[in-house]
Amino acid sequence: MSRKPVVVGVTGGSGSGKTSVCKKIFESFKGHSILMLEQDYYYKDQSHLSFKERLETNYDHPLAFDTDLLIDHLKKLLHYQPIEKPVYDYATHTRSDKLIFQEPKDVIILEGILILEDPRLRDLMDIKVYVDTDDDIRIIRRLMRDIKERGRSLDSVIEQYLTVVKPMHNEFIEPTKKYANIIIPEGGQNHVAIDLMTTKIAAVLQENL
Repeated sequence: MSRKPVVVGVTGGSGSGKTSVCKKIFESFKGHSILMLEQDYYYKDQSHLSFKERLETNYDHPLAFDTDLLIDHLKKLLHYQPIEKPVYDYATHTRSDKLIFQEPKDVIILEGILILEDPRLRDLMDIKVYVDTDDDIRIIRRLMRDIKERGRSLDSVIEQYLTVVKPMHNEFIEPTKKYANIIIPEGGQNHVAIDLMTTKIAAVLQENL
């Protein structure tokens, strides 16, 4: 059998702690051949739209993502071919001119809110993880992040959560939980689950060598 990278998909709602889970896994394999592939980099190019139209973008909807490009890039990495990741500019609400060169690695951590939504993407994953965190904790984390890091007002974050984030979570993200092999409650604080995950990844990696 030819060597094949291990693809670990990590998903969950906004503020669930999925990024923390990814970082813990990444740290566990420090010094090994591992890379992170974030779905957030693959928002669609919107340069053909006016700035006013771009402001209407629903970033929590599956159609906001260039999933075809993400699948194409993941397939290339699975064949040990390098890719050039797009970069999304949140200030202009469209893709920037920059590209990030990414060498292939033996472990690929694919992270994003809707990575389990598309069956074509799911089929490329060896391990599918859903980080399941209580809604109250997720909204508090999002409030703190958006106010502190993104300069948002309390009112605007709450309005966006109630009108877009929560409805999209219930319609598109929560239902993908059924596709997960592993459900991790409370994200990066669940050390036992992280240890089990890293052990499993190491085992799959060994099988694929």
